[in-house]
Amino acid sequence: MLLGGGALSVFSSESSNKVTVPIELRRGHVMVPVKAGGTNFSFLLDTGYGMTMLRADHAASLGLQRRGSMTIVGIAGEAPADVFEGPAFEIGGKSWKPRRVAALATSEGRSRRRDGILGSAFFRSFVVEIDPKAKTLTLHEPAQFKYSGSGEIVPLRFQGSTPIVSALVVLTNGTEVKTDFEIDTGCTGGLCIGKHFVEAHELVPTGRESERRGVGGGARTRSGYVPGLRLGKLTIDKPLADFFLEGSPADPPLAGHIGADVLNEFRVIFDYSRKQMILEKL
Repeated sequence: MLLGGGALSVFSSESSNKVTVPIELRRGHVMVPVKAGGTNFSFLLDTGYGMTMLRADHAASLGLQRRGSMTIVGIAGEAPADVFEGPAFEIGGKSWKPRRVAALATSEGRSRRRDGILGSAFFRSFVVEIDPKAKTLTLHEPAQFKYSGSGEIVPLRFQGSTPIVSALVVLTNGTEVKTDFEIDTGCTGGLCIGKHFVEAHELVPTGRESERRGVGGGARTRSGYVPGLRLGKLTIDKPLADFFLEGSPADPPLAGHIGADVLNEFRVIFDYSRKQMILEKL
């Protein structure tokens, strides 16, 4: 999650209304080939970020002008980030220039294989189609996009720049609880459920204790699953879950967030312009 909202951006393309590029899946993360300043990069595709991010050393190598600072809010705290003018990126046959990008210190990014993050501004510029089975990313121009498939269309609302969906969680006693989740493609887990929701519904995870890490540090969790998750007419049986023993990946009343382990069961189309997410079972 990122304070400050998304930045305006512009894009241009060749005559085609869409372009498809190969992606790499790294432990569930969708990594997209991006070029800037003649250099090839690998960016994480992450709905959880409100602004496009660069590693600080890359911002320096591209000679970007600093334009201020902001605060990044993570699962366990906050971290400062410098803000720079946006460079021109190229993804497949499309060029895209966000107005601003932010840079975290390299130590905050942890993985040096992650050169940057494509966040909300990117999703607002394109209709973004992710096919984890084919390992492709297709970018459509929103004005020309029209969906005609048979997938489940799930309405989105936004809290700041973060997409939110309504869902039903099936508890161990068969009760169905209606709640809201963030959609977080940058999370490698299935469901990340906050301590407040775990305690309110007496969820008792039985897996080993571990830690989920993000901006600001880490939070203790225990692994397990819930019997079911319903998104529209779709039912996901026994999705894996990380139950937070402290804190939450999302502020109440949101239950938490839905991550890649659930989303990668589908071809997912994010259409922010029409406030919808489309799920096609693979």
